[in-house]
Amino acid sequence: MKPLEGILVLEFCQYLAGPSAGLRLADLGARVIKIERPVTGEGCRQIAIKNLFIDKDSLVFHTINRNKESYTANLKDADDMERIKDLLAIADVMTHNFRPGVMEKIGLDYDTVSTINPKIVYGVVTGYGNQGPWVKKPGQDLLIQSLSGLTYLSGNNNDGPVPMGLAATDILTGTHLAQGILAVLVRKNKMQKGGLVEVSLLESTLDFQFEVLTTHFNDGRKAPERAEKGAAHAYLSAPYGVYKTKDHYISIAMVPLLKLTGLLGIELPEKYRSEENGFKKRNDIMAILQEKFETKTTQEWLLLLEAEDIWCANVFSYKDILEHEGYKTLKMDQDVYTRDGEKICTTRCPIRIDEERYYSKKAAPKVGEDTERIIREFNL
Repeated sequence: MKPLEGILVLEFCQYLAGPSAGLRLADLGARVIKIERPVTGEGCRQIAIKNLFIDKDSLVFHTINRNKESYTANLKDADDMERIKDLLAIADVMTHNFRPGVMEKIGLDYDTVSTINPKIVYGVVTGYGNQGPWVKKPGQDLLIQSLSGLTYLSGNNNDGPVPMGLAATDILTGTHLAQGILAVLVRKNKMQKGGLVEVSLLESTLDFQFEVLTTHFNDGRKAPERAEKGAAHAYLSAPYGVYKTKDHYISIAMVPLLKLTGLLGIELPEKYRSEENGFKKRNDIMAILQEKFETKTTQEWLLLLEAEDIWCANVFSYKDILEHEGYKTLKMDQDVYTRDGEKICTTRCPIRIDEERYYSKKAAPKVGEDTERIIREFNL
């Protein structure tokens, strides 16, 4: 039995952040019903990566909405709203990611819903919170990365801003929403009290940077300094970084500089040997290391350094990692199937409980696929 079996979630979310929280709750056993507009469904059905579609819905929609049900309702229709309120009266969780003010106009804001069901856990995702100059600004991943300072942590010093090449802020925010929901579910179990869980893309992305922001706050608020070449962390000293080898690349993590240079056969000049200069002279030191690393292949360096317990790794492509025994041992991928039998290969839930891996074969539903069945089941 999965830990969240018996928990009913009504998801009024679209795109990635809110639905990613619903995905994780569904992976852990919750019953997640997507409340969608009739005919077209939620917006992510037509937001595609590489223009890939399965069964007329985008592949990314299937990726983030597997193992859910779809119930269609026109929230401006009185009869549909009455059915929705009947569902809310028995639900454990409701989530939405409408902009501030929208649910108040519809009549499904927290104050209203909590009068229908005082024990409900009500989760909200916004872009920037409920107040401030950006309340009405679109809460989109690239915009959040750009505004949060995150883009000045990756890449090399001369690269300009470098966004992360995935929807990092959306997925982080979805994780925080799921954490908040689970916390209030625990409280509900103990105290019979629901609650309001609020997260925003900007707050989650700032929290993602808590380590480096804390450094910034306590270091004279100096700007991040990326290395000239091979940067992997704007705030860490050499040798931390990625280096080109004779045939590929190697990454070097937290390693005592003099231990590494001794193993590499480098006589490091005295002016670079202090811990303080490991950061101040980082570019010079990394250039010396780079020249040495280019004399041998990645595998030759790994054999030498791993034998001495140096924290290092090859730099894998997707092909490399997916064909490696280290990946295969994890059993991370799974096949899910649409109602029409089309197969989609994706990843599984990364959480294991009592040594059990959680898989699900059900792909995302068609628009309104479960509406009539849910109406009959709950006598709506």
